[in-house]
Amino acid sequence: MKRTALYDQHIASSARMVEFAGYEMPVQYPLGVMKEHLWVRENAGLFDVSHMGQVILKGKDVKSSLEAILPVDVLGLPVNMQRYGMFTTPEGGISDDLMFANWGEDVFMVVNAGCKDQDIAYLKASLVGCDVEVIDDRALLAIQGPKAREVFSRLIPDAAKMVFMESLKFDWQGVDIWVSCSGYTGEDGYEVSVPNEHAEEFASALLVFDEVEWIGLGARDSLRLEAGLCLYGHDIDTNTTPVEASINWAIQKIRRLDGERAGGFPGADVILPQFSNKPDKKRVGFLVEGRAPVREDVEIVDADGEVQGIVTSGGFSPTLSQPIVMAYISTESLAAEKPLFASVRGKSIPLKQTAMPFVPSRYFRG
Repeated sequence: MKRTALYDQHIASSARMVEFAGYEMPVQYPLGVMKEHLWVRENAGLFDVSHMGQVILKGKDVKSSLEAILPVDVLGLPVNMQRYGMFTTPEGGISDDLMFANWGEDVFMVVNAGCKDQDIAYLKASLVGCDVEVIDDRALLAIQGPKAREVFSRLIPDAAKMVFMESLKFDWQGVDIWVSCSGYTGEDGYEVSVPNEHAEEFASALLVFDEVEWIGLGARDSLRLEAGLCLYGHDIDTNTTPVEASINWAIQKIRRLDGERAGGFPGADVILPQFSNKPDKKRVGFLVEGRAPVREDVEIVDADGEVQGIVTSGGFSPTLSQPIVMAYISTESLAAEKPLFASVRGKSIPLKQTAMPFVPSRYFRG
């Protein structure tokens, strides 16, 4: 298994390490998943996300070439801003989701750890005449929570002015730091790319503050679930379209039917009609009655016991103090507003559909 530049620091912090996407990663620290989760909601949590893929795309026509393979507005993204996107298949499915930033002449992209090899190969094959530079000498950290901005600006004062989805470069004690105002928790905060040789030093500089604690993959998953955010390979994959996944907001009007630059991306003929012709299933959120968590792959049934959908992410919400799930449900069932239940070991547990995110996001938009 691979190790990130912060591996030794995790061991020194008594992290419990697990295999994740080919890396030894911290799943939790002595604080424990529940307390780590609540710490992020109240203070500032530090995450090692160096297993993610970092890529810089270069070339005269790189943005138009990239827009040809993404269903989002690449050409209209302002300089020093970041956008959520996804790679789609000819059948309309999602082969990965990602973040990309407009750095003027270049594009900086972060892709999922488990998909990065296939993504990089796809970019190299698709972006003809462009340079795909894989960044393997930099760590990636995330600091998230209501106190993240205050703490981070003690190290980099100008970062205090950054707004959600802004992407800037800073100098920290002579070190080139790449910072985006974004994250995977629903909280305000930053994701920070730092050279491997300075990663421990930078992490230690943040951990000095009482407001900051290391947070593992366990709490990262429960935080993103509360934020209603998809996990690739679970809530989205090649068998789900962006409209089915309820991430159609990510496809700007300019790329939709009747838009100025409509379609032209893989699967457009499948995806775009779904904006007006409802797909057969939709990703929705539910509150679960009782205290027992409902996990992935549990079937959702109606009062007659007929299957209406399936859970893709589920667990106990520490913030709400009750179980929550995301599931794909037949649109026919949703339209009929049928009572729905999670079928767990022969028992039907009542569900209450609710808007997502389950916990309100606190991104700083200025």
